[in-house]
Amino acid sequence: MMTMDAVEYAERHTAHNYHPLPVVIADGEGAWVTDINGKRYLDCLAGYSALNFGHRHPALIEAAKAQLDRVTLTSRAFIHDQFGPFCEELAELCGKDLVLPMNTGAEAVETAIKVARKWGYQVKGVPHDKAKIIVAENNFHGRTTTIISFSTDADARADFGPYTPGFEVVPYGDLDALTAAIDENTVAVLIEPIQGESGVLVPPPGYLAGVRAVTSANNVLFLCDEIQSGLGRTGRNFAIEHTGVVPDMYILGKALGGGVVPVSAVAANRDVLGVLKPGQHGSTFGGNPLACAVGRAVVGLLRTGEYQARATDLGKQLHAGLESLLGHGVVAVRGQGLWAGIDIDPALMTGRQACEKLMDLGVLVKDTHGSTIRLAPPLVVTGDELDMAVDKLRAVLG
Repeated sequence: MMTMDAVEYAERHTAHNYHPLPVVIADGEGAWVTDINGKRYLDCLAGYSALNFGHRHPALIEAAKAQLDRVTLTSRAFIHDQFGPFCEELAELCGKDLVLPMNTGAEAVETAIKVARKWGYQVKGVPHDKAKIIVAENNFHGRTTTIISFSTDADARADFGPYTPGFEVVPYGDLDALTAAIDENTVAVLIEPIQGESGVLVPPPGYLAGVRAVTSANNVLFLCDEIQSGLGRTGRNFAIEHTGVVPDMYILGKALGGGVVPVSAVAANRDVLGVLKPGQHGSTFGGNPLACAVGRAVVGLLRTGEYQARATDLGKQLHAGLESLLGHGVVAVRGQGLWAGIDIDPALMTGRQACEKLMDLGVLVKDTHGSTIRLAPPLVVTGDELDMAVDKLRAVLG
């Protein structure tokens, strides 16, 4: 089947909730994928950071295969032999007491919201149904009904009301606005340390430290969404580590499943996650044996420090290359580690057009918000491959 035939076939029976590039992948290894016609592409999106360790990393595939031969699901009605070790190892990586595994990133965010509200009522003493959570403008935390209720993205939010109350939106990076929004009913501040979907927006210096200070001073939880930014992407286990800040809760997903299975989790200390009691929150597949086996292998890879070091060193190379394009079709470059947002001159082309041209040249990236494209190559990418991607972008920009 030729590519366009396969694209048409896929769209024939699929709700159009995505607008994918017209490429049909049949195989992947490391930082490369191959389409159904045998053409190879350098994957510089890595599943929006779900593939931090590349396609089919041997250690992750080995863990999955070994678990497939044993047991894949028990439900949380029983305990399986991978569950305790996974929770302990992930809690240790996060420096927290407890872990609650779920499946998708949105589920982890929903878990964080529920826990924060329950903590607010039971620990802080907020009046029933009055809990407020402060979030940032242009956030992206998922697409469930509750989460899109505090989205400022019209595509994500429009026509899905009525919306869930209990949230206040303030400008990202504006500590004064956030501080002013806190009142006696505020239970949490939910922030991405780097806003990915908005174009890899890095907050101003001192912002996250300020969020930590003001939340601590007002007995408010600091919930850090590291779903895209965490697990090695920026050169640390968590992007917020670059600021020396420790949040009350880490929200994790994407790379935690190694690109093999969906795995997410929240990690916090006992005084926060301990508010949950049996029957109050759960998931049939959350923390299943296959997910835990793969998640343990992911934590094992992160323990080596190899991937954080690669993201640091190769990130410097990537950003130096991208910054050389400033004034040559690129108007801004942002990011940290192996993660970059690139604003293309809108007079030249849209982000979508840039992605299509790069695809023709064998590099896969994705656009967001008009003329911005995002690069998040797997952490197994090489320096030569990064140089190739930058050279292809230079060629696209003319």
